[in-house]
Amino acid sequence: MQTMTPETTLDPRFSSEEAAPAEWSAARDQLRNAKSYQLTTVRADGRPHQTTIAGVWTDDVFSFTTSAGEQKAHNLAAGNHHVIVTAGNSGWDGTDVILEGEAVEVSDPDRLGRLVDAWREKYDDWFGFRLVDGQFTAPGAIGPALVYDIRARKAFGFTKGETFSQTRWRF
Repeated sequence: MQTMTPETTLDPRFSSEEAAPAEWSAARDQLRNAKSYQLTTVRADGRPHQTTIAGVWTDDVFSFTTSAGEQKAHNLAAGNHHVIVTAGNSGWDGTDVILEGEAVEVSDPDRLGRLVDAWREKYDDWFGFRLVDGQFTAPGAIGPALVYDIRARKAFGFTKGETFSQTRWRF
């Protein structure tokens, strides 16, 4: 797994004069603690596709799952693995965190097992994910679920409120 020790910069063009860069630890906590996220993938014809997903932050990596029949799975199967994950809020205060990277399919049974445990703990086993014969499964699903880790390239934090700032983290 990658180690998340990013280079941090504040973009003064989009920040209040008195703003300071946001801490990566706060952005990481938001990525870990959010219950829903927006995932953007790219269709085969180049058009964007965005959908709401559940996800987990485990071993310093964001992960999500999908079934093979969903649009995001079709988009990734077409070969463009560039994705954006957003953990934001619709309020005027707080921070929106945008994570850019590449979706990498997870097949390692040990990693899949840790992810099953992470989803079970975070969402109180609402999804019912299990590891069966080395495959990530969900109740009622036809076939195993596809699981992806995001190999982060950069992230942005957009802080809103009395002070506005745009922080960039490069990995």
